Amino acid sequence: MIAFVRGKFLRKTPAQVIVDVNGVGYDLQISLHTYSAISQADSGQLFTFLHITENGQTLYGFYEQNEKDLFLQLISVSGVGAATARMMLSGMKPDEIIKAILQGNARQLEGIKGIGKKTAERLILELKDKAGKIQSGSTVIMKGIHNTIEQDALNALISLGIARNTAEAALRKVYQSDNNLAVEEIIKQALKNL
Repeated sequence: MIAFVRGKFLRKTPAQVIVDVNGVGYDLQISLHTYSAISQADSGQLFTFLHITENGQTLYGFYEQNEKDLFLQLISVSGVGAATARMMLSGMKPDEIIKAILQGNARQLEGIKGIGKKTAERLILELKDKAGKIQSGSTVIMKGIHNTIEQDALNALISLGIARNTAEAALRKVYQSDNNLAVEEIIKQALKNL
């Protein structure tokens, strides 16, 4: 399996990039999200997934590991193929897809070409528990949480086994009463609010 490729970007389009790796050109299918991240770069590294079907082999490229992880989760859902998953990642940023899944926002997912009501509901049902684990360092799922201390508090509560929605509600109560607490104090107060 090819985990990543690193080299010169010979040709870039919003859907494809050809990467020269020591004289071998890899043709990678990419999302608009990845394209926008590499559009100004002449070289770099892309995480990859080799999709093998009876009709051929397609190599998909991703700028971030969390985008690749989300892609793999999306294609694990019945009715969502690799092309549809790439379309989803082109229609919405990975963080927006995760947020829509966690919030159960089927209507937002239906706004993506190729995603109908039943598929959107299936995505939410099958990925709600898994989607929260796919995050980049810049991902902020919870509204009202914008800094590192608050993100750390949320992540700590989730790692303690507290459901995301419950942790978010508890943290909101803490922030309403006092915004100038250290992360340890925020966690303690949130645990009291459970």
